[in-house]
Amino acid sequence: MHESFNGLSEWRQKALRGGGEKRAAAHRNKGKLTVRQRLHELLDEGSFMEIQSFAKGCRSEHLGDGVVTGTGLIHGRQVGVYAQDATVYGGSLGDIHAKKIAALMDLAAKNQMPVIGLKDSGGARIQEGVVSLEGYGQIFKRNVLYSGQIPQISVILGSCAGGAVYSPALTDFVFMTEQTAHMFLTGPKVIEKATGETVCPDRLGGAAVQHQTSGNVHYTGKDERDVLKAVRTLLTYIPTKRRPVIHRKVQKHDASDLGNILPKEPSRTYDVKQVVTAITDHGSFFETQRCFSKNIVTGFARLQGSSIGLVANQPKVLAGSLDLDAADKAARFIRFCDAFHIPILTLVDVPGFLPGEKAEHAGIIRHGAKLLYAYAEATVPKITVILRKAFGGAYVAMNSKGLGADFVYAWPEAEIDVMGKSFADEIVHPALREVDNEASVMKAAQLGLIDDILMPDETRERLIRSFDLLRSKEEDRPLKKHGNMPL
Repeated sequence: MHESFNGLSEWRQKALRGGGEKRAAAHRNKGKLTVRQRLHELLDEGSFMEIQSFAKGCRSEHLGDGVVTGTGLIHGRQVGVYAQDATVYGGSLGDIHAKKIAALMDLAAKNQMPVIGLKDSGGARIQEGVVSLEGYGQIFKRNVLYSGQIPQISVILGSCAGGAVYSPALTDFVFMTEQTAHMFLTGPKVIEKATGETVCPDRLGGAAVQHQTSGNVHYTGKDERDVLKAVRTLLTYIPTKRRPVIHRKVQKHDASDLGNILPKEPSRTYDVKQVVTAITDHGSFFETQRCFSKNIVTGFARLQGSSIGLVANQPKVLAGSLDLDAADKAARFIRFCDAFHIPILTLVDVPGFLPGEKAEHAGIIRHGAKLLYAYAEATVPKITVILRKAFGGAYVAMNSKGLGADFVYAWPEAEIDVMGKSFADEIVHPALREVDNEASVMKAAQLGLIDDILMPDETRERLIRSFDLLRSKEEDRPLKKHGNMPL
């Protein structure tokens, strides 16, 4: 064999070794997969094609410079992927490291591929100084530039600290392992040196905190294989301009028990997820941000094989009322669905916005306006089903007819009004109480605010037919640069 061929083989082997077997063994001892194992779990067998494997910075001795970039297949669909290698300088971001990621994102955008980042990095590479910070700017710019053009997914599998956290925050979905990953702007050591405060990494930025409290993470899993499997599942719901979601054939669906889910007493709670699973294709519901702002449920599902986005009030938590986090959570999810042409189904059982001085001072008006803005702005097919009650401004905010819903349906026992009867009796002047203010679904239907009143077991079939009708809906966006969303 020619001598240069032997040299190429050695270079390839050196690139594959990353930071070496000793560091890789320490990596595995922490319960983490190596960067190559992660790619193997994420992508279809044998589909990975690496790019720029020999690139390295002038101060680096490692080929690849601590990040593996390339393309592969997930369920036969092309994706772009980059995976930071913590065995090389702790996965820190340097000049070439950043340029490799930026080039991969450009390639993904040109070819309308989802881009997935496997994050395991201590932050900027200190020895490269301000150049490494400039590298983050290149990545952030592309996160914003390609937002709404291609799906962007971040997977936190180890450290994600400093400037590294802002790229995940700019992407569409963030996944995180429960045992081995942390995500924080300022790490425990820096906090202790700056303030003297001792902080536990898990309490500061572990998966539980980021999923339940901050809402920065959409999905957590017990280990890396669980998380990477979930990423593969998520992509089955999301189309791109060149790759629509495949409509799969499904077996006959029995929705006859749907009417038994809601309790007969209006004040009793129930789990709206039971309604979701009864309406949608069996086993198809994929919930996002499950542990954050539980008073509203968001996620993807299928109706007769077609992908939909789903937003639902959850009566089990805060009686399903809307608060700041619920408005933020739903608004961002709605805007994602709108950007990628995913129809939206809204299930309504809402008593109103959460009242109180604390909520007012925290900005419930501004946050609630985000939800109004997201629904009104969305041009994809939008259907609402009012299950039990829809009162006040929350009725409007949950995709009402006036806000732009294509179809609004309601179940026979639904109540729709400015407020619940018990509150109205105390507030309305006695002389006006004789006026007919019955919160009747029939009254709303007579006024044209409801398109039809459905029996629960009729709901699934009507939704399938309605979304099918709306598939040819033309998007009517005003000619302007963009609106000014109340952030």
